[in-house]
Amino acid sequence: MSQKYDWFEDYCKSKKGAYKEWKQEWGVHRYMIRDKMFIMHGGDKEGKEIITLKLEPMHGQFLREVYKGDLVPGYYMNKDYWNSVYVDGNVPDDVLRDMADKSYELILNGFSKKIQKEILGE
Repeated sequence: MSQKYDWFEDYCKSKKGAYKEWKQEWGVHRYMIRDKMFIMHGGDKEGKEIITLKLEPMHGQFLREVYKGDLVPGYYMNKDYWNSVYVDGNVPDDVLRDMADKSYELILNGFSKKIQKEILGE
């Protein structure tokens, strides 16, 4: 991870039930809850470092307008829900942290209530 977001990996892994894995075929690191990805960290076709996260479509669209060029529709992902942040861009730490929280929550909420409680240790 770039110096710019050197806190990001630890932040993602600190979430309940989250772990990091290497996806060889894609050449990316993925942050997972059980078998579901909530964040992907890799590169675009030019090799520029990106972090891809899931957001509600309206929120993602709003942030893409605010951070034009630094935040784009998800690279090789569903363009409505997934958004890619260029690490060398100007997305502030607090915005990326909030995006990570929202992505985690979206994926967590996709599990049954029983599984959510197991993940959260309730």
